[in-house]
Amino acid sequence: MKPVNKKKNTRPDKSFKSELKRRFDMLLLQHMQAFIFSLGQYLKYPLSNVLTTAVIGISLALPASFYLLLDNVRFVSSSWDGSLQVTLFLKTDIDNEQALSFASKLKENNKINEAILIKREDALAEYQKLSGFADALNALDENPLPNVILVKPAVNGTSETDTESLVNELEALPEVDSAQYDSKWIQRLIYLLDIVNRLIIILSTLLAIGVLLIVGNTIRLSIYNRRAEIEITKLFGGTDSFIQRPFLYSGLWYGAFGGIIAWVLITVSMQMLRGPVKQLANLYASDFQLIGLGFINSVLLIAIGIALGLVGSWISVKRHLKAIDPV
Repeated sequence: MKPVNKKKNTRPDKSFKSELKRRFDMLLLQHMQAFIFSLGQYLKYPLSNVLTTAVIGISLALPASFYLLLDNVRFVSSSWDGSLQVTLFLKTDIDNEQALSFASKLKENNKINEAILIKREDALAEYQKLSGFADALNALDENPLPNVILVKPAVNGTSETDTESLVNELEALPEVDSAQYDSKWIQRLIYLLDIVNRLIIILSTLLAIGVLLIVGNTIRLSIYNRRAEIEITKLFGGTDSFIQRPFLYSGLWYGAFGGIIAWVLITVSMQMLRGPVKQLANLYASDFQLIGLGFINSVLLIAIGIALGLVGSWISVKRHLKAIDPV
């Protein structure tokens, strides 16, 4: 007796997949319609919407500009020698040979990583070149500048106890007239930058809340202006998600255009400052150039604007849409 071949029923699976595809296509079509409709509503009232977007752009541009300024300052300070450096001013009766021998002796100390001698003749020549008092210095009978040794210790510059101990030890040497600890101002700069960074975070938070309020209030007015349309849509069975979709996309447009305006403001400002900053850097024999936003930060700025626009509109829609109940 031959076995009976049972045909598998694949129609329910195909029907389920086709229904799922139909619903996905319908949802995609509704999103596209809401996307285009919200853009049309934005362009329908260009003056008021552009003014609102400009306020959002300025609110986004301010903290972004401060962050950019902080990055430039950090870039400049990173090129400086942030390690501990002690400047030893030798006594005036120490000649070049004695100074060279003393520098070699310092290098044998395991606490010292490097000792660089700056001869008094070289120091005077550099001072004449930079100060502009060459004629007055040439009139002097003798060189008033002492030999100088730049000491870079092997100890960690963050250890204040080791630092002060080494400075006191070097200053007590008979060849040394005075010792100057040159890294304190760098530490002050680091602390100052940290304070500025915290202030920027606070300012960014406040301005982000301001953007949320601006978008939320704009969407609230738009909801009340279209109250009759929303009531009719609800009477015909329109769901809340269907009704709120255009308003969410409106918030997206406000945030996106606000981010673009912020990017334009920052870019124009950087171009205006680039020339004077380059001239100032040339005076200090530096090739420093201003750091701009770049591609990643530009995309991030616009993305933050879009996120704030969506969140602000979502909060406003959730709060005010439920208050509209057709009788």
